[in-house]
Amino acid sequence: MLDQILILAAAAPHFLAEATVCILAGAAIAYLCSRLGLVPIVGFLATGVVIGPNALGLVTNLEMINEAAELGVILLLYTIGIEFSLDKLAKIKKLIFGGGGLQVGLVTLATTLLLSAFGIDWKVGVFTGFLVALSSTAIVLKLLGDRGETGAPHGQVGLGLLIFQDLAIIAMVLLVPALAGQGGSPLDVGWALAQAGLIIAVVLMLARRLMPPILEKVALTCSPEIFLLTVVAICFGTAYLTSLAGISVSLGAFLAGLVVSESRFSHHAFAEIMPLQILFSAIFFVSVGMLLDVSFFVQNLPLVLAALAAVLVLKIVTTGVAVLVLGYRWPVVISSALMLGQVGEFSFVLERAGRELGLYPAGMAEVGSQTFIAATVVLMVLTPAMTRLGTKLSDRLTARDKAKAAAEMVPDAPQVVPELDGHVIISGYAQGARRMVPVFAERGIPLIVTTLSPTGANEVEALGIPALRGDSTKAETLRHAGIERAKALVIADDEPAMAHRIASVARSLNSDLRITIRTRSPVDIAGLAHAGADEVVTEELESTLQVCADVLALYGAESEEIAAHSAAVRELARRGELDGPTPAADGEAVAVEQGVAEAASGRIDTDCYVELVVPTDAKCSHLDQIRKVLPSAAGCEECIRAGESWVHLRICMTCGHVGCCDTSLHKHATAHHHASGHPIMRSLEPMEKWGWCFVDEEMM
Repeated sequence: MLDQILILAAAAPHFLAEATVCILAGAAIAYLCSRLGLVPIVGFLATGVVIGPNALGLVTNLEMINEAAELGVILLLYTIGIEFSLDKLAKIKKLIFGGGGLQVGLVTLATTLLLSAFGIDWKVGVFTGFLVALSSTAIVLKLLGDRGETGAPHGQVGLGLLIFQDLAIIAMVLLVPALAGQGGSPLDVGWALAQAGLIIAVVLMLARRLMPPILEKVALTCSPEIFLLTVVAICFGTAYLTSLAGISVSLGAFLAGLVVSESRFSHHAFAEIMPLQILFSAIFFVSVGMLLDVSFFVQNLPLVLAALAAVLVLKIVTTGVAVLVLGYRWPVVISSALMLGQVGEFSFVLERAGRELGLYPAGMAEVGSQTFIAATVVLMVLTPAMTRLGTKLSDRLTARDKAKAAAEMVPDAPQVVPELDGHVIISGYAQGARRMVPVFAERGIPLIVTTLSPTGANEVEALGIPALRGDSTKAETLRHAGIERAKALVIADDEPAMAHRIASVARSLNSDLRITIRTRSPVDIAGLAHAGADEVVTEELESTLQVCADVLALYGAESEEIAAHSAAVRELARRGELDGPTPAADGEAVAVEQGVAEAASGRIDTDCYVELVVPTDAKCSHLDQIRKVLPSAAGCEECIRAGESWVHLRICMTCGHVGCCDTSLHKHATAHHHASGHPIMRSLEPMEKWGWCFVDEEMM
């Protein structure tokens, strides 16, 4: 029997055994790491170290692994591009070219000057600076996606700087021969860069015109197989064409994703490609781990640690300076700098190109290459921990700044607020409130204004109207304003997200209160209604109704008919049905039906308050932000809006926002915490009543 097994094993393709070992070991070690609280990326890197040729030697065909790893990088950047769009990219062009250019330039200059102090030639210093300047696009974007932070300020900063680094690789690869004394003329380099720029421009130009109709026709076949092959063909075809112009395949894949993002079938494409991306991305991280020579690392530990420390200081300082120059505050500066404080996977490609021409990191020949690889792999392993540290420091700085601002808002003498009854509370004092206050005052309506603006509060008091200096999202502020005795709350000028939070808190304090929200931005009126608003007025909707009323009156419509039409439109907007359904591909239609079915299942009653019972021995320092809240929706707000499903539901105990868990695809509960700063959520699953503090990482 054993002989037969050995014969069959010998007959199996050689690559299959190594691929099987790679996948099985990756799954097992990643599972063990997850049990220890480590992210899967660390497990995949550790797998590469263990099974690679420098340790157990279970995998020796590095060429096959590296080729599969390159597929992983291509698919990872492709999915990132799909989630993005050309419009979003245009919004961060200052980050890409301003911040990215400054960061790469500062790192290269600092590295060159540092090595020059040790007598190393400036050309070697510039080459080493190129290696240090690049951060890991694959790891950083994977972490941001898993944590739902791609749209957060530090996520946008990281994305902008990484895109520039990928663009800079084109120039770096072309300059390596020149630094080694074997390059062509500056004219040749310039022409190659011009070709690359032209390719990028053509790809982006075709994105809006060519891709949407192609995907439309493919989706109409209703064949998942054809659709999957099409989106894969777009990915690899674009990456290959751009590589012909000297552009990295990763940047080409990102451009391909941007092309697909312009189609309304982008979500469908993302869902189809995701399983392949997960598999090949895991192989990429395993391949990086295989590069580490454990024996060299142990024998040269002081040298590796010195290189690691030098890279870390250079990257954190120069990245921090670049982000600071762009005008970002310290919380974003710190989280971005720590997140990008490692060296990227494409530095390995650049290092190999330099080695073939006689250029080595820091001019230290083979020892320099091995030291660089060891320090880079260790930094990659540390990246998740560094990112978490950056987030914690950022949250603490943000909390300190808010506490400082709140302390500065409190005058030396306590604010004297009159005991009002049946009054109106106006939240915020911008242009909308400035128009309303005189009208209410002239009618003799009792009112009080809450605002964080000292100038606005002084202006209100100059009119003889009481003002309360405070944040209306805080229950204590609303209690000081007499929310329990008030007849109405007018949220006059806040952004939709802030208005949502204020309405949720106010409704939990007074169930009979009339809440009216006025906003300039297009909003999810149904979501605000779920939060507790009785009436939502948007300038866009009201101006549209005014135009309709004017035209209807011109054609002889009676005033009663016009009023009925306006009321019907407002009711449709309140229910979120104003825009009507949009066409969808079969896959999207199924997702919409599934999301709506889950939302309508009655599992979550949006009319019932949710509470979190905190144990007496809880160590969380944010218990004062726990409220009795109404769920903002019958399921994950964002998933319902996008027509997608979820795994588990969580609710924010400050404002009532309902989002999906970290096991779900988009992790909207965690994304809500990072966007709002609200620290505590609670499970909404049946029979589960636990809470979790994101800041203190405390289970309750």
